[in-house]
Amino acid sequence: MPKRKHKSKPKEIQEIAKERIEELFRQAENAYKSDPKLSNRYVQLARKIAMKTKVKMTSKQRRMYCKHCYCFLMPGKNSRVRLTGRTITCTCFECKKHTRMGYKKK
Repeated sequence: MPKRKHKSKPKEIQEIAKERIEELFRQAENAYKSDPKLSNRYVQLARKIAMKTKVKMTSKQRRMYCKHCYCFLMPGKNSRVRLTGRTITCTCFECKKHTRMGYKKK
């Protein structure tokens, strides 16, 4: 049986979704100081929009939340970022898990 191809959403819907995701991450960053739980909720909403409309988040947006517990990461407040060799190691203080991302030195 052949694999099913899922239809992609129309371009207008994808553009609107990208704008909303960007706005939700901006609001999450601004709301973190007063209410961290609200910023976590904004991240959840952004992820739902991205999944529903099949839009990829930018690499910057993907680094702004924990891949394990989906909470908004604010370096120095609820996460630790370390550069080790050719990897960026980000530790979430909520779930105590590590995320490693590669990068190239210039």
